[in-house]
Amino acid sequence: MNAPLQAAPGPIIEVRDIGKSFVVKRSVFGRPLARLGAVDGVSLALMPGETLAIVGESGCGKSTLGRLMMRLIEPSAGEVFIAGRNVTTMNHAQMREQRRHVQLIFQDPYASLNPRMTIGQAIAEPLMLQNVVPAGQRPKRVAELLEMVGLRPELANRYPHEFSGGQRQRVVIARALAPEPDAIICDEAVSALDVSIQAQVLNLLKDLQKRLGLAYVFISHDLGVVKHIADRVAVMYLGKIVEIGTASEIFGAPRHPYTRALLSAITVAAPPSQQRRRVAALQGDLPSPLAPPPGCRLHTRCPHARPACQTVDMSLDVEPGGHANACAFWRELPPQDEAARIREPRNPKLEALFGAFESMAARSAARAAGS
Repeated sequence: MNAPLQAAPGPIIEVRDIGKSFVVKRSVFGRPLARLGAVDGVSLALMPGETLAIVGESGCGKSTLGRLMMRLIEPSAGEVFIAGRNVTTMNHAQMREQRRHVQLIFQDPYASLNPRMTIGQAIAEPLMLQNVVPAGQRPKRVAELLEMVGLRPELANRYPHEFSGGQRQRVVIARALAPEPDAIICDEAVSALDVSIQAQVLNLLKDLQKRLGLAYVFISHDLGVVKHIADRVAVMYLGKIVEIGTASEIFGAPRHPYTRALLSAITVAAPPSQQRRRVAALQGDLPSPLAPPPGCRLHTRCPHARPACQTVDMSLDVEPGGHANACAFWRELPPQDEAARIREPRNPKLEALFGAFESMAARSAARAAGS
């Protein structure tokens, strides 16, 4: 068993003003001509045993941030700390030892497994690389890990193509658990799965968290999934954190216009006559990360933008309880629950169609009751 990562309480992972830009165009002499800013000045901390969700649109930088936390890619600015140790200054050998404490689950389990290796070999590989258990005990440990994720030990001799998507994701989870980490970064870990399989994998992750005391960084664009699993939520837009707080604060009392727009777009399962929410849609398209707008990066799409938003780069305004957001005018916005109650004008043709469906359902129910 690994020794505890740290005796004193504190963050397992902490990033301070982390940034990453990629050169996308060079001159004939190799000089960079254009850079894409994927992450810009992000500071976050993951506490032991908690689930921190990172949400946002595709291309906002959340997956890049996850890889920066593990130093799978080198940051352009800022620092990454694991258990208080600055990993941005570590050499390769030191980084390998430190990385055993933080593992990563990728979105596509099939792409992250070697098709020429059995799943038993795939799970045993980190045991060998990190020397977690002696060679003679590795088959037994592989069997234990498979049982831990709900798979039969005799499946260890099969290859990845012989499993379903949900089973392969369980294999990847077992492999991440092999070096006995303290934290796991889940990068869209359930987005490629069917809804019913998503629920199974989410419940498995929550059960493992309780049993093993794991902490999760849960990267996702699906707020419905995030609401089910997260303790805290960080909302990203164009490489920056625009709001962060507990799950109850983000879902119950969102501050930033971008967070409100994301929440209002969640699909709600309800009959049309019972659910008519106005979607707080953003204006226009997502700006290019090659040339992000000056000032508040949302001002080109925000329906509540003021002249000051075009020039002032808003920093996170932290409330006494820790809820923080980057909108200076959030106190002047209409309450979210009041906006949600406003009825959206209905299309007359669709209205007639919905009414016909509801009348048919009512007649069928009456006939069933009469019989």
